[in-house]
Amino acid sequence: MSLLFIGIDPNTGDKQSPTVWVDEEKREFVFQGWKPGPQLEAECAAFEVRGHAVGIPEGEAVVRIPAHMVAMIRKACDALERANVR
Repeated sequence: MSLLFIGIDPNTGDKQSPTVWVDEEKREFVFQGWKPGPQLEAECAAFEVRGHAVGIPEGEAVVRIPAHMVAMIRKACDALERANVR
């Protein structure tokens, strides 16, 4: 896996670390975030979208990323667009 580090939440201190990477090989975003509480996870699992199964499938997870990390996520989008050009 070729991970490109994009950034880490500068507001979290030493103990927490929401992080953004790009997997250039697979051309995917990789996020490390906070686990949701039971109420948020249940709300996400119950969310209905036409043509999509309800629930959180095995192998998938809900994570929370602080909104002030939008610039890092944009940087990750730019990195993936550049990787797709190759």
